[in-house]
Amino acid sequence: MGLLGRAGAAMLAWPARLLFPPVCLGCRDLVSAPGTLCTACWAGVRFLERPWCAVLGTPFAHDMGEGAVSPAAIADPPPFARARAAVAYDGVARRMVQALKFSDRTDLAPWMARWMLRAGAELVGPDAVVVPVPLHRRRFFLRRFNQSAELARAFAREAGLEYRPQALVRARVTHQQVGLGVRERAANVRGAFAVPPTLAPPLEGRRVILVDDVYTTGATVMAAARALRRARVRQVDVLTFARVLAQDFASAERATYIAAGKE
Repeated sequence: MGLLGRAGAAMLAWPARLLFPPVCLGCRDLVSAPGTLCTACWAGVRFLERPWCAVLGTPFAHDMGEGAVSPAAIADPPPFARARAAVAYDGVARRMVQALKFSDRTDLAPWMARWMLRAGAELVGPDAVVVPVPLHRRRFFLRRFNQSAELARAFAREAGLEYRPQALVRARVTHQQVGLGVRERAANVRGAFAVPPTLAPPLEGRRVILVDDVYTTGATVMAAARALRRARVRQVDVLTFARVLAQDFASAERATYIAAGKE
């Protein structure tokens, strides 16, 4: 586009900017450009950066060397190959997740997916297919949308990958994970996911990027990954927008409990 073309596009955009000025993704104060954070909110985001565990994606306090694996991943190897998350689940990031999940802010998903693409760039490849963690149809009917599917769809579009939202289903109703302990969470989702037999052949031998909104204890994505592995996918990687770090677990649980209207 030439200089005149860019100038014309900018002029056409001005009426929309006046009627719908861009607001901060975190607090909805006015900002200079769509999809950005104000200065205060930006300072409150903890992006997850290397060095991290090559498997779980949890950050290390010190650089342990390329490919280093955390004690947790060694002691209890997960059914997925790699997990990555864009941000720590606190502050502004927590508010964004809760706005998407509980306040129907699906407009946030494309911007959140861009952060996810930055964090999960190493997961992207020509053989990868994107699959969201599904809701049970009963909960989907009540909520009207699946926040994980909104993120997965936006991520697949940004990454130029195939998106298969029906490849994985929640075969039975489960309790909400909020308020449950680690073992209770694992038991709650054990055997809860399945790949429909008619949809398994296109996944066989492929690499799946399993997308969810938040990685808390990993119980949900591990159960989902096992179901995908039973369908003979070659590898499962996990990508979430946010990650609850061990030291933040209690406060994250309480905040989510309140946001969900449980208190």
